[in-house]
Amino acid sequence: MLEAWKRMRVDPVANEDRTPRANDHPDLIANIFMIEATDDGAWIFRTAGDGVSDLLGRSLPNHDFLNLWTGPDRAMIGGFLEAVRTDGAPGVIRGRGETLTGQRVEVEITTMPLEQAGMPNSATRFLGLYQTLGGVPKLKGRPIWRHRVAMLVPPDSQPAEPTLKLVANNYH
Repeated sequence: MLEAWKRMRVDPVANEDRTPRANDHPDLIANIFMIEATDDGAWIFRTAGDGVSDLLGRSLPNHDFLNLWTGPDRAMIGGFLEAVRTDGAPGVIRGRGETLTGQRVEVEITTMPLEQAGMPNSATRFLGLYQTLGGVPKLKGRPIWRHRVAMLVPPDSQPAEPTLKLVANNYH
């Protein structure tokens, strides 16, 4: 997914024939979602694949992504999403999902900003990939109800390389 996201960002028009298609990633498509920032600080699900909805036990559109987290984890995730938006690069959340009866599974959530063409740091929508890292049978068919953060991997922002500008005056 990250490679497809990178190809889309290089030159979406020139790479139109190379942009990702659903049939390119049949094993991932059910785990993809999109969230959108609102003016009041929420990150609303706009769409979510069946795999994500099934794991979370509910239809997700119009629910706040931040509501998957509680307490300090919710604040960390809010700050993390702002870092992803500011840097314009993907970030990864590692943690665990828990059912109401205490069963746990490790999860990894990748978020990728979708900027408007020619407008850096303009992302209000993120493409996301929600994956479990094994252990789904431990859930015994129960939905994941809350999440806990284990590790945040913020964007790897590279500072701009210094440039040298040479100005010559050929007038005497």
